[in-house]
Amino acid sequence: MELRQIRYVLAVAEERSFSRAASRLHLAQPSLSQQIAKLEKILGVPLFHRLPQHVELTDAGQRFVQVAQTLVDMAEGLEREMRSYAVGESGKLLVGSLPITGAYVLPRVIPDFTRQFPGVELQLIEETSSHLEHLLVRGKIDISLLTMPITDPTLETIPAIHEEIFLAVPPQHPIAGQKEVDLAELAGQPFILLKEGQGFRTISLRLCEEAGFRPRIVFESTNIQTVQSLVAAGMGLSFAPRMISLAPGTTEHPVYVRLARRPFRTLVVAYRKDRPLSRPAEAFVKCLVEQKNHF
Repeated sequence: MELRQIRYVLAVAEERSFSRAASRLHLAQPSLSQQIAKLEKILGVPLFHRLPQHVELTDAGQRFVQVAQTLVDMAEGLEREMRSYAVGESGKLLVGSLPITGAYVLPRVIPDFTRQFPGVELQLIEETSSHLEHLLVRGKIDISLLTMPITDPTLETIPAIHEEIFLAVPPQHPIAGQKEVDLAELAGQPFILLKEGQGFRTISLRLCEEAGFRPRIVFESTNIQTVQSLVAAGMGLSFAPRMISLAPGTTEHPVYVRLARRPFRTLVVAYRKDRPLSRPAEAFVKCLVEQKNHF
Protein backbone atom coordinates (compact mmCIF):
# COMPACT_ATOMS: atom_id res chain seq x y z
CA MET A 1 0.00 0.00 0.00
CA GLU A 2 1.47 3.31 -1.13
CA LEU A 3 0.88 6.81 0.22
CA ARG A 4 -0.32 8.01 -3.19
CA GLN A 5 -3.00 5.28 -3.19
CA ILE A 6 -4.16 6.47 0.21
CA ARG A 7 -4.41 10.02 -1.15
CA TYR A 8 -6.42 8.70 -4.10
CA VAL A 9 -8.95 7.07 -1.78
CA LEU A 10 -9.29 10.27 0.25
CA ALA A 11 -9.89 12.30 -2.91
CA VAL A 12 -12.63 9.94 -4.14
CA ALA A 13 -14.21 9.91 -0.69
CA GLU A 14 -14.29 13.72 -0.59
CA GLU A 15 -15.57 14.15 -4.15
CA ARG A 16 -17.92 11.12 -4.02
CA SER A 17 -17.01 10.62 -7.67
CA PHE A 18 -14.16 8.93 -9.52
CA SER A 19 -14.36 11.41 -12.40
CA ARG A 20 -14.22 14.53 -10.17
CA ALA A 21 -11.43 13.00 -8.07
CA ALA A 22 -9.47 12.12 -11.22
CA SER A 23 -9.82 15.69 -12.48
CA ARG A 24 -8.68 17.07 -9.13
CA LEU A 25 -5.68 14.70 -9.06
CA HIS A 26 -4.83 15.35 -12.75
CA LEU A 27 -5.20 11.65 -13.56
CA ALA A 28 -7.11 9.75 -16.19
CA GLN A 29 -10.23 8.23 -14.63
CA PRO A 30 -9.42 4.64 -15.75
CA SER A 31 -5.98 4.93 -14.14
CA LEU A 32 -7.50 6.14 -10.85
CA SER A 33 -10.11 3.37 -10.89
CA GLN A 34 -7.41 0.75 -11.52
CA GLN A 35 -5.25 2.05 -8.65
CA ILE A 36 -8.14 1.90 -6.16
CA ALA A 37 -9.27 -1.51 -7.43
CA LYS A 38 -5.68 -2.71 -6.97
CA LEU A 39 -5.64 -1.38 -3.40
CA GLU A 40 -8.99 -3.02 -2.64
CA LYS A 41 -7.59 -6.32 -3.90
CA ILE A 42 -4.56 -5.97 -1.62
CA LEU A 43 -6.80 -5.15 1.35
CA GLY A 44 -9.29 -7.89 0.50
CA VAL A 45 -12.29 -5.62 1.03
CA PRO A 46 -14.18 -3.06 -1.10
CA LEU A 47 -13.83 0.54 0.04
CA PHE A 48 -16.62 2.02 -2.09
CA HIS A 49 -20.15 1.22 -3.19
CA ARG A 50 -20.20 2.08 -6.92
CA LEU A 51 -23.63 3.65 -7.53
CA PRO A 52 -24.96 5.00 -10.87
CA GLN A 53 -24.50 8.69 -10.06
CA HIS A 54 -21.91 8.66 -7.28
CA VAL A 55 -19.89 6.48 -4.91
CA GLU A 56 -20.32 5.92 -1.18
CA LEU A 57 -17.91 4.52 1.38
CA THR A 58 -18.48 1.04 2.70
CA ASP A 59 -18.14 0.45 6.44
CA ALA A 60 -14.57 -0.68 5.82
CA GLY A 61 -14.03 2.39 3.64
CA GLN A 62 -15.19 4.72 6.39
CA ARG A 63 -12.67 3.20 8.80
CA PHE A 64 -9.95 3.32 6.14
CA VAL A 65 -10.55 7.05 5.51
CA GLN A 66 -10.52 7.79 9.23
CA VAL A 67 -7.08 6.22 9.70
CA ALA A 68 -5.78 7.27 6.29
CA GLN A 69 -6.33 10.97 6.98
CA THR A 70 -4.20 10.63 10.10
CA LEU A 71 -1.45 8.91 8.11
CA VAL A 72 -1.47 11.60 5.42
CA ASP A 73 -1.41 14.34 8.08
CA MET A 74 1.58 12.69 9.74
CA ALA A 75 3.39 12.34 6.41
CA GLU A 76 2.73 15.98 5.53
CA GLY A 77 3.81 17.02 9.00
CA LEU A 78 7.07 15.12 8.59
CA GLU A 79 7.68 16.76 5.20
CA ARG A 80 6.95 20.17 6.73
CA GLU A 81 9.33 19.54 9.63
CA MET A 82 12.09 18.43 7.26
CA ARG A 83 11.59 21.55 5.14
CA SER A 84 12.08 23.67 8.23
CA TYR A 85 15.72 22.52 8.25
CA ALA A 86 16.22 24.50 5.07
CA VAL A 87 16.52 27.52 7.44
CA GLY A 88 13.82 29.40 5.67
CA GLU A 89 15.77 30.08 2.50
CA SER A 90 12.83 29.03 0.36
CA GLY A 91 9.38 27.54 0.64
CA LYS A 92 5.89 28.75 1.40
CA LEU A 93 4.16 30.04 4.53
CA LEU A 94 0.35 29.89 4.57
CA VAL A 95 -1.08 32.44 7.01
CA GLY A 96 -4.75 32.69 7.93
CA SER A 97 -6.13 36.09 8.80
CA LEU A 98 -9.38 37.69 9.90
CA PRO A 99 -10.19 40.10 7.03
CA ILE A 100 -10.61 43.37 8.94
CA THR A 101 -8.16 42.62 11.75
CA GLY A 102 -5.57 41.56 9.21
CA ALA A 103 -6.05 44.82 7.31
CA TYR A 104 -4.85 46.78 10.36
CA VAL A 105 -2.21 44.39 11.71
CA LEU A 106 -0.52 42.71 8.75
CA PRO A 107 0.75 45.83 6.92
CA ARG A 108 2.96 46.42 9.97
CA VAL A 109 4.21 42.81 9.95
CA ILE A 110 4.70 41.68 6.36
CA PRO A 111 7.43 44.17 5.30
CA ASP A 112 9.64 43.19 8.26
CA PHE A 113 9.07 39.49 7.59
CA THR A 114 9.85 39.69 3.86
CA ARG A 115 13.12 41.49 4.64
CA GLN A 116 14.12 38.60 6.88
CA PHE A 117 12.95 35.84 4.51
CA PRO A 118 12.96 37.19 0.95
CA GLY A 119 12.89 33.69 -0.51
CA VAL A 120 9.77 32.56 1.34
CA GLU A 121 6.47 32.86 -0.52
CA LEU A 122 3.87 34.28 1.87
CA GLN A 123 0.24 33.42 1.12
CA LEU A 124 -2.64 35.02 3.03
CA ILE A 125 -5.99 33.27 3.43
CA GLU A 126 -8.77 35.55 4.70
CA GLU A 127 -11.79 33.79 6.22
CA THR A 128 -14.09 33.88 9.23
CA SER A 129 -12.78 32.71 12.60
CA SER A 130 -14.63 29.39 12.47
CA HIS A 131 -13.42 28.58 8.95
CA LEU A 132 -9.82 29.52 9.76
CA GLU A 133 -9.91 27.26 12.81
CA HIS A 134 -11.22 24.45 10.58
CA LEU A 135 -8.45 25.04 8.00
CA LEU A 136 -5.82 24.92 10.76
CA VAL A 137 -7.13 21.67 12.17
CA ARG A 138 -7.13 20.10 8.69
CA GLY A 139 -3.57 21.29 8.06
CA LYS A 140 -4.51 23.51 5.11
CA ILE A 141 -2.72 26.55 6.60
CA ASP A 142 0.38 26.83 8.78
CA ILE A 143 -0.60 29.53 11.28
CA SER A 144 -3.54 31.88 11.74
CA LEU A 145 -4.41 35.11 13.49
CA LEU A 146 -7.55 34.35 15.52
CA THR A 147 -9.68 35.80 18.29
CA MET A 148 -10.01 33.95 21.57
CA PRO A 149 -11.71 31.79 22.67
CA ILE A 150 -10.51 28.85 20.59
CA THR A 151 -12.13 25.55 21.51
CA ASP A 152 -10.27 22.91 19.50
CA PRO A 153 -7.83 21.06 21.81
CA THR A 154 -5.46 20.21 18.93
CA LEU A 155 -4.47 23.87 18.52
CA GLU A 156 -1.76 25.77 20.37
CA THR A 157 -2.01 29.54 20.78
CA ILE A 158 0.46 32.37 21.32
CA PRO A 159 -1.02 35.67 22.62
CA ALA A 160 -0.25 38.48 20.17
CA ILE A 161 -2.44 41.53 20.83
CA HIS A 162 -4.57 42.49 23.84
CA GLU A 163 -6.92 45.39 23.08
CA GLU A 164 -9.86 47.16 24.72
CA ILE A 165 -13.39 46.87 23.35
CA PHE A 166 -15.56 50.00 23.05
CA LEU A 167 -19.26 50.61 22.57
CA ALA A 168 -20.02 52.12 19.15
CA VAL A 169 -22.79 54.70 19.44
CA PRO A 170 -24.61 56.92 16.89
CA PRO A 171 -23.39 60.54 17.23
CA GLN A 172 -26.91 61.72 18.08
CA HIS A 173 -27.50 59.06 20.78
CA PRO A 174 -27.99 60.41 24.36
CA ILE A 175 -24.99 58.44 25.69
CA ALA A 176 -22.65 59.66 22.94
CA GLY A 177 -21.36 62.42 25.24
CA GLN A 178 -20.65 60.13 28.20
CA LYS A 179 -17.10 59.11 29.13
CA GLU A 180 -18.23 55.60 29.95
CA VAL A 181 -21.41 53.54 30.15
CA ASP A 182 -22.65 50.49 32.01
CA LEU A 183 -23.68 47.98 29.36
CA ALA A 184 -26.46 46.62 31.60
CA GLU A 185 -28.31 49.90 31.16
CA LEU A 186 -28.65 49.28 27.43
CA ALA A 187 -30.84 46.15 27.55
CA GLY A 188 -33.60 46.58 24.99
CA GLN A 189 -31.57 48.88 22.73
CA PRO A 190 -31.16 47.81 19.07
CA PHE A 191 -27.79 46.21 18.30
CA ILE A 192 -25.92 45.59 15.05
CA LEU A 193 -23.57 42.61 15.10
CA LEU A 194 -21.36 40.57 12.82
CA LYS A 195 -22.84 37.40 11.37
CA GLU A 196 -22.40 33.86 12.68
CA GLY A 197 -18.89 32.43 12.32
CA GLN A 198 -17.14 35.70 13.19
CA GLY A 199 -15.10 35.60 16.39
CA PHE A 200 -15.99 39.17 17.37
CA ARG A 201 -19.70 38.29 17.24
CA THR A 202 -19.08 35.66 19.92
CA ILE A 203 -17.32 38.28 22.05
CA SER A 204 -20.18 40.76 21.56
CA LEU A 205 -22.81 38.23 22.60
CA ARG A 206 -20.75 37.25 25.64
CA LEU A 207 -20.47 40.89 26.76
CA CYS A 208 -24.25 41.29 26.59
CA GLU A 209 -24.79 38.00 28.42
CA GLU A 210 -22.41 39.08 31.19
CA ALA A 211 -24.37 42.33 31.45
CA GLY A 212 -27.55 40.32 32.02
CA PHE A 213 -29.39 40.49 28.70
CA ARG A 214 -29.63 39.12 25.19
CA PRO A 215 -29.16 41.80 22.57
CA ARG A 216 -32.03 42.79 20.28
CA ILE A 217 -30.25 42.35 16.95
CA VAL A 218 -31.71 44.50 14.16
CA PHE A 219 -28.97 44.13 11.53
CA GLU A 220 -26.09 41.74 10.85
CA SER A 221 -23.11 42.02 8.50
CA THR A 222 -19.98 40.10 7.57
CA ASN A 223 -17.98 43.35 7.57
CA ILE A 224 -17.20 45.24 10.76
CA GLN A 225 -16.80 48.48 8.80
CA THR A 226 -20.35 48.10 7.49
CA VAL A 227 -21.48 47.61 11.09
CA GLN A 228 -19.76 50.87 12.07
CA SER A 229 -21.40 52.73 9.17
CA LEU A 230 -24.85 51.47 10.19
CA VAL A 231 -24.21 52.61 13.75
CA ALA A 232 -23.12 56.03 12.49
CA ALA A 233 -26.39 56.23 10.53
CA GLY A 234 -28.33 55.78 13.76
CA MET A 235 -29.56 52.23 13.16
CA GLY A 236 -28.36 50.81 16.48
CA LEU A 237 -25.43 50.20 18.84
CA SER A 238 -22.50 47.87 18.43
CA PHE A 239 -19.03 47.07 19.70
CA ALA A 240 -15.60 47.81 18.26
CA PRO A 241 -12.06 46.77 19.18
CA ARG A 242 -9.62 49.60 19.78
CA MET A 243 -7.90 49.19 16.40
CA ILE A 244 -11.21 49.93 14.66
CA SER A 245 -11.92 52.93 16.88
CA LEU A 246 -8.51 54.40 15.99
CA ALA A 247 -8.79 53.83 12.27
CA PRO A 248 -9.59 56.72 9.95
CA GLY A 249 -13.10 56.27 8.58
CA THR A 250 -15.59 58.04 6.41
CA THR A 251 -17.02 61.46 7.24
CA GLU A 252 -19.79 59.60 9.09
CA HIS A 253 -18.50 57.47 11.94
CA PRO A 254 -19.76 56.35 15.36
CA VAL A 255 -18.79 57.78 18.70
CA TYR A 256 -16.78 55.27 20.73
CA VAL A 257 -17.65 55.18 24.42
CA ARG A 258 -15.75 53.23 27.05
CA LEU A 259 -17.57 50.41 28.81
CA ALA A 260 -17.51 50.52 32.60
CA ARG A 261 -16.03 47.02 32.93
CA ARG A 262 -13.22 47.76 30.44
CA PRO A 263 -13.60 44.53 28.40
CA PHE A 264 -10.68 43.34 26.28
CA ARG A 265 -10.20 40.85 23.50
CA THR A 266 -7.10 38.78 22.87
CA LEU A 267 -5.79 38.08 19.37
CA VAL A 268 -3.60 35.01 19.15
CA VAL A 269 -1.50 33.18 16.61
CA ALA A 270 -2.73 29.60 16.46
CA TYR A 271 -1.11 26.47 15.02
CA ARG A 272 -1.46 22.72 15.36
CA LYS A 273 0.25 21.22 18.40
CA ASP A 274 1.53 18.26 16.38
CA ARG A 275 3.17 20.50 13.75
CA PRO A 276 6.25 22.35 15.04
CA LEU A 277 6.61 25.89 13.72
CA SER A 278 9.15 26.36 10.94
CA ARG A 279 11.74 29.10 11.31
CA PRO A 280 9.82 31.42 8.96
CA ALA A 281 6.63 30.80 10.95
CA GLU A 282 8.42 31.54 14.23
CA ALA A 283 9.76 34.78 12.74
CA PHE A 284 6.30 35.79 11.51
CA VAL A 285 4.84 35.18 14.98
CA LYS A 286 7.64 37.26 16.54
CA CYS A 287 6.89 40.13 14.15
CA LEU A 288 3.20 39.95 15.08
CA VAL A 289 3.80 39.94 18.83
CA GLU A 290 6.09 42.96 18.49
CA GLN A 291 3.08 44.96 17.25
CA LYS A 292 1.13 44.62 20.50
CA ASN A 293 2.07 48.09 21.77
CA HIS A 294 0.54 49.72 18.70
CA PHE A 295 -2.94 48.69 19.80
